[in-house]
Amino acid sequence: MMKIIIYAIVLPIILFGQNITGDEILRQLDKNRWSKTSIVVSTMKINGKRGTRTITSKTWMNSEDQSFTEYLSPARQKGVKMLKLGDNLWTYSPQADRTIKIAGHMLRQSLMGSDLSYEDMMENNKLIEAYKATVTGEEIISGRDCYVLELSAVESNLAYQKRKLYVDKIRMVVIKEERFAKSGKLLKTTLTEEVMQLAGRWIPKKMIFKDVLSEGSGTEFIIDEIEFDVEIPQTVFSKASLRK
Repeated sequence: MMKIIIYAIVLPIILFGQNITGDEILRQLDKNRWSKTSIVVSTMKINGKRGTRTITSKTWMNSEDQSFTEYLSPARQKGVKMLKLGDNLWTYSPQADRTIKIAGHMLRQSLMGSDLSYEDMMENNKLIEAYKATVTGEEIISGRDCYVLELSAVESNLAYQKRKLYVDKIRMVVIKEERFAKSGKLLKTTLTEEVMQLAGRWIPKKMIFKDVLSEGSGTEFIIDEIEFDVEIPQTVFSKASLRK
């Protein structure tokens, strides 16, 4: 009798695991990674061909596709700010006391010599709204049992028209990712080396970004502090904040 009960409990779980759809996985990923608002303190370690540089920043984001970043260190970058309002992005340099709008193809340029672009740094969209996903298999990545997903963009203006995700089955966090151009050419890879659990969700703590078209061994992106669903004054997301 006990065997029958155990079988009745375990079988639906096994079947669900086998039949889970790409959209269901994207919804779980979004549940972990997305929030109405967030404040993040992070560190970038840029491992270039001439050595390593470390940059720290603080970013405020909300679900209205708005974000504001202030760079904290080193001294050369301290006070540099970025503001994103929808598809528009501005940067402010205190050294030059100048605000510049970053638009068009410039959004895909390297951010401070790192393997991340401006678009990568400011990405805040829900995956389920931007991509269609298909589960194509399973694979062990960094010792974790993962679903393999292939994503196709639903809009032509997205930076990456195709993406391949390796998603931890238990924690529903992306362990590895490959990002492609519309032609199918591989542009960037990411590898999650460390995750953390916060407020009932799993999120990457340390990731390695690699622009396959550039030299160097990649950029480490580390989340030092993060808060979800906190109150942020709307005045933060204004051009006036760039010069404060």
